[in-house]
Amino acid sequence: MDPEEVEFLGEKHLVSIVPSFTSESVHLIQGDYGPFRAGLPIRVPLWVAVNLKQQKRCRIQPPEWMDVDTLELIKTDEKLSRVFTKMPSEFYMVEVKQLLGCASDDIPRADEIRTIVKDIWDIRMSKLRSSIDLLVKNHEMYAAVDNLTMMEINSMRPLLPHALDHIYRMKTFQPNVGSQSQTMSFSTHSRVSTSFQS
Repeated sequence: MDPEEVEFLGEKHLVSIVPSFTSESVHLIQGDYGPFRAGLPIRVPLWVAVNLKQQKRCRIQPPEWMDVDTLELIKTDEKLSRVFTKMPSEFYMVEVKQLLGCASDDIPRADEIRTIVKDIWDIRMSKLRSSIDLLVKNHEMYAAVDNLTMMEINSMRPLLPHALDHIYRMKTFQPNVGSQSQTMSFSTHSRVSTSFQS
């Protein structure tokens, strides 16, 4: 799965908007949404919210976790924990990118949120690289990926399968040590015999 596919899945995640228009329900492949009433919150897929915001037809309500204090707690927990902590959303990076990209005026302290989320991502990536390094050094064949999001797993996708494949090949490679040592022994014996006769 490519990062674009992960982003596509993340854009189906529901968020709350406050429309500035009134309309009947809309029928999408993903489901029916509406009716829309001006001033009344409604949950729609992220991509619909972004599209309406770009048309200036709604105000986006940020998810509860998209708050500086909440994110600071998540960042602290992630720093102190040896394992990966559970994130508030499977698609937190997609949501932050999309919502701050088009609706930063609807989200209090948007710049601080962007910085904290980047810090959380960096901490988790560092932890993931260390885990992979340990995995490779210990010649392990599998690893638990509890609490990793799809985007985080996808970021290691170009490297990890190749590394595990090489580890598997090294583990399963068994040179014919017996015949090699016999050949070496025979060669040494021959040379000794030759030198003895001269």
